[in-house]
Amino acid sequence: MSNLSKLEFVALDISGKNYLSWVLDAEIHLAAKGLGDTITQANEASSQDKAKAMIFLRHHLDEGLKVEYLTVKDPLELWTGLKERYDHLKATVFPRARYERMHLWLQDFKTQYRETGFKKYSELISCLLVAEQHNTLLLKNYEAHPTGSAPLPEANMEARRDKFEKR
Repeated sequence: MSNLSKLEFVALDISGKNYLSWVLDAEIHLAAKGLGDTITQANEASSQDKAKAMIFLRHHLDEGLKVEYLTVKDPLELWTGLKERYDHLKATVFPRARYERMHLWLQDFKTQYRETGFKKYSELISCLLVAEQHNTLLLKNYEAHPTGSAPLPEANMEARRDKFEKR
């Protein structure tokens, strides 16, 4: 059964592929709700706050993870269990993804965009966004009036008037 209410962010996948972003999102949201201390060691959070944190965390878990951690009632225990299960990804996935992102970004920027006169990445992005908007507008215009279709009525009337006046 899927969650019926809207999630504030994507639920933690059972494979852990989104664990790094999920942890950050969960910490930020818990802090914003005044429940951030419920997932810290030696916290003195009230039982009501712990219950609210558990509801929030379980709401943002994959159904399979909910079943696996069904008996856990303390948010710190759940947080610690998930950390033990997925935290190794910080040491393996994150550095590789950061390296690949930086390597590809620098490679693209240096080889292609500096040659065209862009000094800053923000200049390039701004130019690409404007080009994308222009492309969208051109596509909409084409869809409304494809090549070979009859001209707009008002343009057609002006052309006829010009022909008539020349006679």
